[in-house]
Amino acid sequence: PARESRLAEWLYEAGIGETRAALVEDGEIVEARIERDGEGPRLGAIVTAKLVDAGRGRKGALVLLDHPDQPHATLAAVPAPTSIGAALTVEVTRMALRERGRDKLARTRLAEAGAAVTDGPDLRARIAASGAPVIDLRPTDADRLEQAGWSELIDCVRTGHWAFDGGALWVDATPAMVLIDIDGEGDALALAKSGARAAAAVIRRCDIGGSIGIDFPSLPDRGGRHMVDAAIDAALPQPYERTAVNGFGLMQIIRRRDRPSLIEQICLDPVATDGALLLRQAERATGTGPLTLAARANVIDYIAARPGWVDALQNRTGRPVRLMADPAMKGAGHAQ
Repeated sequence: PARESRLAEWLYEAGIGETRAALVEDGEIVEARIERDGEGPRLGAIVTAKLVDAGRGRKGALVLLDHPDQPHATLAAVPAPTSIGAALTVEVTRMALRERGRDKLARTRLAEAGAAVTDGPDLRARIAASGAPVIDLRPTDADRLEQAGWSELIDCVRTGHWAFDGGALWVDATPAMVLIDIDGEGDALALAKSGARAAAAVIRRCDIGGSIGIDFPSLPDRGGRHMVDAAIDAALPQPYERTAVNGFGLMQIIRRRDRPSLIEQICLDPVATDGALLLRQAERATGTGPLTLAARANVIDYIAARPGWVDALQNRTGRPVRLMADPAMKGAGHAQ
């Protein structure tokens, strides 16, 4: 830990439509976080709300939050004589989450009496609270985020393929759990141990919460399985609960899940991901005269629907911005 506090530092970038941060240690990204406009109220936010459904037996209550887009949220417990339409003040205990094929509403509970309405700690405040130093990056500076491997990280998240020495992980977020498959040749125990370290690193890097299943090579020897359990415990920061690796090579890990993971943010909203990458590229584009952002139509439409972002880009670069839909463009497109 003493070594980590000396070497690890957060790189933070207040981008347009998205803030991003990477905890970099020995030149490697060990934690990566993004926070996007429009993700709904943050964890810890205190929000005024209106009761729209009291639920059955005071469970399963639903509130309408006084927040942009007026999202619904579940409410843990409603005091008995509360009528539909009543004004309440609630605290967000889990942010809204996206899953394949369905979205999960934010969870709330009644706020303490007299609690002041607040947005909750943003990404910059949360990383500052970690105790590691925070370096605020500007688009005119050297691109330290990219030097640490930001684009490669996003590519790994998108493909679900993470190479490590001697093998690779395949990571897939299903509605039930995040599955991590360890793939490789050679000695099963050596592969399982290095796969355990790699899996723990990805869980930490992408802030994966909820239920996680890791599929190790089958290890008939109980002593070998204990070594794999120990490798996970040494590499994955608490808090979490886990099973031991069973005879089929499967381990289940449960971690708190109170905000979306990087995998959910990037894979389940590919247009927002490409829009953020394009705006990031545009902020760093050199040259004078009009700045043209070219990408496939849904990325251009996504940016065009948020005129404040275009205004911010023009202010930051001092150049007029043109948006151009190009069906031949792949991925995040191009800014020049």
